[in-house]
Amino acid sequence: MQGRILEGWADGRRSELELCGHGVVARRAHQDGRRAASKASGTMSAPDQLQEEVWQDREIKFDQMPQLLKLRKGEFQIDSINSVEDTKGNNGERGILIVTNLRLIWTSAKYARTNLSIGFNCVSSVNIRTVNSKLRGNSQALYVMTRFNSTRFEFIFTSLVKHSPRLFTTVQAVFKSYETTKLYRDLKLRGAIIRDKELVMLPNEQVYEKINGIWNLSSDQGNLGTFIITNVRTVWFAVLAENFNVSIPYLQMKSINVRNSKFGQALVIETTASSGGYILGFRADPVEHLEEVYTQIHNLWKIFSVTPIFGVEFSVEDKQSDGKENFVPRQEDDVQIMEGDDIEPCLLYQPDGEKEIDREPIYNNELGLAMERLKEGSTIQQLWQIV
Repeated sequence: MQGRILEGWADGRRSELELCGHGVVARRAHQDGRRAASKASGTMSAPDQLQEEVWQDREIKFDQMPQLLKLRKGEFQIDSINSVEDTKGNNGERGILIVTNLRLIWTSAKYARTNLSIGFNCVSSVNIRTVNSKLRGNSQALYVMTRFNSTRFEFIFTSLVKHSPRLFTTVQAVFKSYETTKLYRDLKLRGAIIRDKELVMLPNEQVYEKINGIWNLSSDQGNLGTFIITNVRTVWFAVLAENFNVSIPYLQMKSINVRNSKFGQALVIETTASSGGYILGFRADPVEHLEEVYTQIHNLWKIFSVTPIFGVEFSVEDKQSDGKENFVPRQEDDVQIMEGDDIEPCLLYQPDGEKEIDREPIYNNELGLAMERLKEGSTIQQLWQIV
């Protein structure tokens, strides 16, 4: 039975695990629009969406309207660094780099509509290399390698303030903090989160309730375990196998319901699409505890939605002077942006060496030279605009 339960949770690509044994089971919600649990009449339910979907740390956006770059609930500014050049896409243009607990935001000092939003979840590495800047010449710059929607992007930021390491130290430290606090934000199956029947606590995490006699319903017979409810997540682990567990952050909860099924009442937690779209079912023994469990989790989820905790902690100390006292607050441009035939901004940030094979040479009448055939959709005029 144990092997079947682990297999059922581990394989997210199974088309469906039907209602069986003691009630609702876990499966991937987006695999099939038919949800067996929804056929049963509900006894208690929570709003489908208590909090807006978090995209700030999971997406890369180019040239957004300034109002769309405002910080969301739970996001806070860690540092604001003036005189930073976007060397890759806007070489020679001075801007402001804002570092938050979720992303990097670069905005041109001239045009607020020229901007970048880079979520830390998309970042694969942060390095320091030498680059040729139009404003500083050969100097050290911050290389941020990313991946979003199966596409790689490379961002290069150069500090225009001499002998100021803030750009490097702040971004690297915040990114490291983000990478080491994923349990606040990501659903985790079968992780090393339980030791000797106790939860391995996260910084600033508080346990509100520990409830025994909770069955998960991912098999015909279920598996007896324990719920641990904290201020940032709900954790379940099996009594007989600590490594058979699940950590569900409130950030990834889409809905919480108590539903009737042919095997009795079951607590059903549905997770967001970004976390896999799981539906996780649990049953309490005795069943009277189910209302208590539902109320506790729902209330904490509701409180968390008002003031989300993303886990990233960082403070900037002993800031070096970088001309911030001379900083003029940025105002939104009072102009209308006319869409033209300019090259897509995302194409400016393709990593060097992305091309796998050379294209065949052709003769170009405009240049009077043989040249490599351009990619589909590209023109000579667009290449000159990049230069």
